Amino acid sequence: MAPSVLEPQHESITLPSKSQTAAKPASGASQFNNPSLQVTADHQIKLVEAPILKPGTGEVLLHVKATGICGSDVHFWKSGAIGTLTVDGDCILGHEGAGIVLEVGDGVTNVKKGDRVAIEPQVPCGACFSCTSGRANLCPDVQFAGVYPYHGSLQRFKVHPARWVYKLPDHMTFAQGALLEPLSVVMHALSRTHLSLGRGAVICGAGPIGLIALACSRASGAHPLVITDLEPKRLAFAKKFVPSCQTYQIDTSKSPEENAKGIRKLFGDDEYDAPRTVLECTGVESSVVTATFTVRTGGDVMVIGVGKDVMNNLPFMHISLSEINLKFINRYTDTWPAGISALSGGILDLDMLVTHTFPLEEAKEAMQLCSDVTKGSIKVQVVDNVDVEW
Repeated sequence: MAPSVLEPQHESITLPSKSQTAAKPASGASQFNNPSLQVTADHQIKLVEAPILKPGTGEVLLHVKATGICGSDVHFWKSGAIGTLTVDGDCILGHEGAGIVLEVGDGVTNVKKGDRVAIEPQVPCGACFSCTSGRANLCPDVQFAGVYPYHGSLQRFKVHPARWVYKLPDHMTFAQGALLEPLSVVMHALSRTHLSLGRGAVICGAGPIGLIALACSRASGAHPLVITDLEPKRLAFAKKFVPSCQTYQIDTSKSPEENAKGIRKLFGDDEYDAPRTVLECTGVESSVVTATFTVRTGGDVMVIGVGKDVMNNLPFMHISLSEINLKFINRYTDTWPAGISALSGGILDLDMLVTHTFPLEEAKEAMQLCSDVTKGSIKVQVVDNVDVEW
């Protein structure tokens, strides 16, 4: 019988590794334990003791201090797949991480022991067409932390390539460092739109990504701003987070066209006043359709949210005749340095988004809270306050 989701687990696991040296235990491993939150192929989550690995050439061993829980983590747990990415075995979740460097492997020069760093979870191959043409986020052989079989940051100790960690300024917190991953998603999306000073924009969805998109839009000078959602509590949070925004609660009894008319009225009566940019942060088909009827002629609809494999009801002729630019993104590329600059320089303040924190030993409870949007959480983070003298 498969173990209950709530049943504590204590067995050890074997983790795959890119390097032979990383399969060896770290020098200080005998002094500590390494609790990790894993998802299984049969839709369970369990807290499991994982090995503490030695960093190989070009790698670092990290003490992970904070990890944010993403909707994709919940989706891997509940559904076992996102598109072609499937959970085919036990895998440590988590890809929004920050921590402290404990050991460095041979050849590492960008960081040293004791450095506070943020973790970029995607590790591209570096040699394919996408990697060599500046679009490493599209690498077909990417190794992404927290996506089977590559283990993520919901554990105390993690080995990661040094190339993909970034030093944090002393005044940045680990919580802020962990927020760099969802911020990177939004930053990459904005780099592919025409969001600009004094031009209106709509954000569909007031979850963590939508709220970060709202804050980034405000920082860009876009105005007016409207954010939409089904849940009134999230819209109320958005209004507190960015007081200058307007909110619109989607009415599920209305068609996408009708909801779009209601959103457009908040901008004015002329086509010129209609929003030039819509940032769609849900991935829900009806929301994408609403976005296409909301944006002004010739405008951009940037789909940031992750949706189902096939959408059959997009209004093709409306998109075509209005020359709407329907765009999509896949993760991010070259965003961590700029994200650190934006947070450390006070351009953005995302601290309010972290509504709940849990110790690593209660990571399952954190996942359960995050999986129920009616509980009022926005960004849930798992933190490890254990002092490690390495």
